[in-house]
Amino acid sequence: MLVGVVPAQAHVRVQQVQQGLERRDPSNLTELRKEAEKSAKELEEATKALEKRRADIAASEKELKSKLTTLQNLERQLAVMRQPVSQLAELLYQQPLVAGGVVPFLSGSADEKTLRALMDTNQMVAQRQHAVEQTSALYKEAERLAAEAQELRAGNLLAEAQLAAEVDTLRQRSDKIVKSLTAALVKLGIKIDKVGRAALGCNPLRAATADQYPNGLIPKSMLCPLQQKGFSLRADATIAFVSLNEAYRQRFGKPMCVTDAYRSLAEQQSVYYRRPGFAAVPGRSNHGLGLAVDLCGGVERAGSPEFVWMEKNSKRYGWFHPSWAYSSPFEPWHWEYDPKIDSLL
Repeated sequence: MLVGVVPAQAHVRVQQVQQGLERRDPSNLTELRKEAEKSAKELEEATKALEKRRADIAASEKELKSKLTTLQNLERQLAVMRQPVSQLAELLYQQPLVAGGVVPFLSGSADEKTLRALMDTNQMVAQRQHAVEQTSALYKEAERLAAEAQELRAGNLLAEAQLAAEVDTLRQRSDKIVKSLTAALVKLGIKIDKVGRAALGCNPLRAATADQYPNGLIPKSMLCPLQQKGFSLRADATIAFVSLNEAYRQRFGKPMCVTDAYRSLAEQQSVYYRRPGFAAVPGRSNHGLGLAVDLCGGVERAGSPEFVWMEKNSKRYGWFHPSWAYSSPFEPWHWEYDPKIDSLL
């Protein structure tokens, strides 16, 4: 009895403390798993952004190539336009007008040949001026294209480097969280493998990969063992179950008793024929998805303290007693995991 508190109040206080402990995840696995899932989502989004950026860069490089091609064409045009200027200089050298053309023209004694030479000179000067103007405009355009090309390439390289660095940082963070989660599982008695490294089946980020396999045909490497020897589930279901098990242990002083978890297709067929009416049609059981357990140790008795506690607390960890198991048929021992329920908590 608490000093200074009447028995009824003491009982209420103990219940409140107990409920507070039950609301927490004693193993901290739930938070670690959610952090791992969050970091994985961020990594996925960053990777998609990097892939999109690389696609944009490919398009930009195509644009850059087009600009460089245009620049080369301009250079060729400039080379062509320089020819009239050089030809003009050559003609003036071959037909000087100062001595034999301009003076007779000014004195009024120029002949037809001189007049034609002057006209040709005027035309060449006009062409030269036009060529100089066009050349100047093309030079400016070439400088603009060269500057745009350089800026485009530098921007592409910088953007890709920044995104790649971000993805690498997120990947390292994700790996670190998964390692912490794996270490926590090992510490709580999960036999992941002989050297305690993160196995594929216990990585919550790959739990959805198990959905790629038919019911009852999930490879052993894609399943994560429970603390209860000989049983396994999908990674996210195992992690949530371990958290639930630790809360249960804190309440009752013992771990949960498990009689069944993942069932292969062959095991489903065996149970179906041995217990007709008490097992799903082979290939349709949640046991075959690694998302269901059958419990004992008191939970299998409806109304027992263990069953009532499970009804009250299991959803905090994503586990629930399906409605059909209350009547058709009545299976108080059968519990299932729903990641959607877990994600709302």
